[in-house]
Amino acid sequence: MRTLHTPYDGSSKLFTIGLKPLDPAEWIDVDQHLCGHLDEKDRVLARHPDEVLAVEPGTEDAQAEVLELLIPHLLERYPGQYRLDGTAVALPQAFRRVRLDDFVPPLLTASQLVQDDLVIMRKGEDGWRLAAGCLCFPSSWRLRDKFGKPMHQVHGPVPGFGEGSRNNDLINRMFDNLQVPVVRWNWSLYGDDVLYHPEPGNQVKRFGDGNIADRVFFRLERQTLRKLPRSGDILFTIRIMIDPMEAMESHLEGPQLARALIEQLEALTPEQLDYKGYTAERQRLIDRLERIAAPVV
Repeated sequence: MRTLHTPYDGSSKLFTIGLKPLDPAEWIDVDQHLCGHLDEKDRVLARHPDEVLAVEPGTEDAQAEVLELLIPHLLERYPGQYRLDGTAVALPQAFRRVRLDDFVPPLLTASQLVQDDLVIMRKGEDGWRLAAGCLCFPSSWRLRDKFGKPMHQVHGPVPGFGEGSRNNDLINRMFDNLQVPVVRWNWSLYGDDVLYHPEPGNQVKRFGDGNIADRVFFRLERQTLRKLPRSGDILFTIRIMIDPMEAMESHLEGPQLARALIEQLEALTPEQLDYKGYTAERQRLIDRLERIAAPVV
């Protein structure tokens, strides 16, 4: 197993929807961090159980659907990492065995199999709402703040995605018409490689104490959407990948990627900068990236 998607490759832009069709065979991504990420999920669930797991009554069948889709996919796509073992799925390389007959929410069982966080969206009178979720690795949001809320409130704090916005309308129509799996990418810059980051972006201490940003990590989110065939609910998966800025410095296309990232940072509006927590740090980030874009020979 290996990471295929990092460091940031310049293909995704902030505050855009950017959905693309996804080959179902590539639905769930597994890499060499499987064991470490699942161990960290265990720690987060033990420390913050009420923060990271929430399910509405009546979503049990949809949660079971997630498992019904997930297990065959993992067994076929990653036969070296997953195998059936009686009433459990064994993950030999992660040194664990996940029971399928425990009396726990099926979404929790599914979450214990993969590096992704899992969220179920359900349509009601107010549109699509967050009806169930296991969110161990949030990128500056809290499940309890979004749970049970419709789409426009889930995205409310995001500039350009609130109620009445064009982006919000597009997302709702896309959810209504979703037929095939889709994927999108999001990225952020953090000052550490911690997976559990519920604090809002503008409250996170960032990027070290040097004259330029000297402690920077790319945090990529690989997000997929897939309609559940029986319930009609939509499963939203979020897979976190983290690389230090040094990964771009050593990348063959590092200078081009750094220039693309500088352009994106320079184009952000004041509202977008505040939401991401870059208002006071943008120039320090650009200074660091300029060293990559035009390295001293």
